[in-house]
Amino acid sequence: MSEAEVHQRVVDSGIIAIVRGVESDLATEVVQAIAAGGVDAIEITVDTPGAAEMIRHVSDEVDDVIIGAGTVLDPETARAVQLAGAEFIVTPTVNTDVIEMCNRYETPIATGVMTPTEALTATEAGADFCKLFPASTTGPAQVSAINGPLPQVPLIPTGGVTPDNAAAFFQAGAVALGVGSAITDSDAIEAREFNSLTETASEFVELAEENR
Repeated sequence: MSEAEVHQRVVDSGIIAIVRGVESDLATEVVQAIAAGGVDAIEITVDTPGAAEMIRHVSDEVDDVIIGAGTVLDPETARAVQLAGAEFIVTPTVNTDVIEMCNRYETPIATGVMTPTEALTATEAGADFCKLFPASTTGPAQVSAINGPLPQVPLIPTGGVTPDNAAAFFQAGAVALGVGSAITDSDAIEAREFNSLTETASEFVELAEENR
């Protein structure tokens, strides 16, 4: 899939489900459950043990989603997960070397920002999206506050996004949302209640469709 196609699928999905700390033998079932709810973009964080191999395995096993890597802090890690099959990269901070690595190998990147200065720096360095993180700190108002002077910056609020505030983030101008524990509930995963993940993923997809 081309860089442009991956970029568009992230936008079309409206939701990036974040998988963190999931045991490797459950990763495929977790991703399949989320995909069954209509979420097309799933991020596996690199602070998950065996993340690169997990990305490689899930990418081979699940065909109907794009698999990305999150919590990428340096260009070496970015390259490692690219080679493992990650189709997009997500960072918590602005690191222009990581952006450069992603641009070099045509991998879309969502760069973590909080302020207009960081958002503009990341965008001018070549970031495809800016991950507003942690979104729970400022709420939906920060989306419109940044997009007021910087309408060209596509923002993806992440961190503390729930079904209760998702609509407000979209209405403020978010192009997509990064959703972690609200979808990948650790208790549900431990209990093997994968249908719960599907139901919550579907709820978020519906919120994206109704509020963008």
